[in-house]
Amino acid sequence: MPDAINGTGENSLIIHGQKQTAGFACRAGRGNPEDFSKYSEPKFIWSADSHPTASLTVSPDREQHFTDEKIQLNCSGSSADWRVKRFIESYNQSDLSDCSSWGTMTGSSCTFSSLEYHDAVYWCESGSGEFSNAVNITLNTPDSVLTVSPSWLNPGASVTLSCEVKLSSAGWRFYWLKVVPDLSKNNYRYELLPESIDGTEQDSIIIPGQKHTAGYSCIAGWGNSDFFAKYSEPKFIWSAEPHPAASLSVSPDREQHFTSESVTLNCGGNSTEWRVKEFRESGFSSCPCTTWVSMTGSSCTINNDRSFKSFFWCESGSGEFSNAVNITYQNEDLLLVSPVHPVTEGASVTLSCRLRGENKLSDVIFYHNDKLIQNDSRGELKISAVSQSDEGFYKCEHSGEVSPQSWMAVKGPGSSSFPVLLVVGSVIGVVLLILLLLLCRFRQTKGSGRVETVYQDEQQQPVYSSLLHGDLCVYETIRRPGNYVNVSGQEQPDYANVTARSDEALFMFLITPPHFNQPG
Repeated sequence: MPDAINGTGENSLIIHGQKQTAGFACRAGRGNPEDFSKYSEPKFIWSADSHPTASLTVSPDREQHFTDEKIQLNCSGSSADWRVKRFIESYNQSDLSDCSSWGTMTGSSCTFSSLEYHDAVYWCESGSGEFSNAVNITLNTPDSVLTVSPSWLNPGASVTLSCEVKLSSAGWRFYWLKVVPDLSKNNYRYELLPESIDGTEQDSIIIPGQKHTAGYSCIAGWGNSDFFAKYSEPKFIWSAEPHPAASLSVSPDREQHFTSESVTLNCGGNSTEWRVKEFRESGFSSCPCTTWVSMTGSSCTINNDRSFKSFFWCESGSGEFSNAVNITYQNEDLLLVSPVHPVTEGASVTLSCRLRGENKLSDVIFYHNDKLIQNDSRGELKISAVSQSDEGFYKCEHSGEVSPQSWMAVKGPGSSSFPVLLVVGSVIGVVLLILLLLLCRFRQTKGSGRVETVYQDEQQQPVYSSLLHGDLCVYETIRRPGNYVNVSGQEQPDYANVTARSDEALFMFLITPPHFNQPG
């Protein structure tokens, strides 16, 4: 450099007005005649400004790209010879290399793809000695992140699923999946929900009428391409409502337990295989019973010497989730004895207070939602006919010591059967209406012997049923299995069809969501 023809006495140099990408090196000399050190490794100053005789463009024209996506870097300018350089720096290591070591150079273009994540700087160098502008390119597979609301369900309420991509919100289509326990692989399988066969542009959906514990996941696809983000971690919606084919009971039958006290979780239902899962409020991911205690048949026994609060539920070999329960392990010496399951409206319930090492206490004070409701010599709080107003947080006090509070849920007397009766009644009404229409049709075409087949309009959006995998259904015996779907080559769903004939019964086939398998 002109400023350093005779060397400098300083070990630093300021260069003014630098506009374009450039590379620099240095070396040191000492003595007369001078002995010189080796040249330093070249260091580059990158600029997004194009050189008048050298420029770099990227196709697709964006900074962030998917792993395994084909990317083309195009050099242009006044030169006939070009090379493309890449600089990667990570974990205190750097790598400077040519396109020939990680891509294919054809004329003035470099084409490459990579299965590995990286964040790198790229630029062109011309045969006449110019540097082009530099560009940042990031390769990764972004994460899909699912949130659910609410996470603890009031049976029959709507559930909102929201999916986010940690890259950009624009240009994505979202696919929504039901998580189904797969005990044979100690994991889950994923089934595409009917309303997201082709994905949705909206990043959230509402699922109405959710009754039971369920798991969901989402995945986002980029436009109409074959590039997809990672599956989100499964998120669970917990319900205290037992599933017809899977239920969880607790012994001792209460929410609060002393540390070092054994608690047994029992799974019941129509399966011979079970696992118990736990989710801790402290933020631990869900983990199976076998990671912290042994599973014996359909039972899991806990004996813990640390305080914690967790949700527990069962998962069956046939793919069902049980009801979920709250269990609190505590170090305190006083606890509230309250039901771990919801109490049916109109039923009686007894709450009591227990001191570590003692079974019964007297002179106990009880609170409901922090309001004093009983203060006398009795040791129990008896509610002869529970109503909705009794739902809430309870705690007890004895000799100045106060227990942690627990939520007591109250469910309606017909909460389990009413939705089923409503569905059955609605279906019967629709079937009767169709039969009346068919009877009129039959009278008009009597003697023709023709078979009438009516197909559901394939443009009609499928309506999501709140019945989850394995739920009891009046049409369960004639349900058709769904097709397997992969995202990049989606098959169309099986649409419901009705085949009617004057002298035959009317059959209705339910739509079942096609399966959507997670790779690997």
